[in-house]
Amino acid sequence: MLEAILWTFLGFVLMEVFSWAIHKYLMHGILWNIHKTHHTHTKGFFELNDLFTVIFGGTAIVLILLGAETFDYRFWIGCGISLYGMSYFVLHDVLIHRRLSWFNRPKSKYLKAITEAHKAHHSTQKNNSVSFGLFVVPREFWKKQGIKE
Repeated sequence: MLEAILWTFLGFVLMEVFSWAIHKYLMHGILWNIHKTHHTHTKGFFELNDLFTVIFGGTAIVLILLGAETFDYRFWIGCGISLYGMSYFVLHDVLIHRRLSWFNRPKSKYLKAITEAHKAHHSTQKNNSVSFGLFVVPREFWKKQGIKE
């Protein structure tokens, strides 16, 4: 059981690392034409950028299916990626962007720091952007919430 928890945790953590790198170097690079739909107001509920969710979710599903017979590391890493995706959806799409109004604005300092970091990210377009991750918040946004190092 401990092994399953560790693999799941690893999947979650690696997803934050990969998401940061993909966001910075691909989405704000060669894939900008897809990602820019997230940086501009759109009238519909969906945006072209949602294709990335399908790619990441598809990766998790494939890993889960490949490891399902023996519940090996692939299954649990796929579960970690899925947990990341669900957490990302609630935090990013619901709390920050308000695509669904399920919750009030966050009150915790951590969630406020994440929100501020994301606002700063959206204050620029393709180049010179900051804060490409979601769960790991740069120090400057912690300081804005009155949290000292």
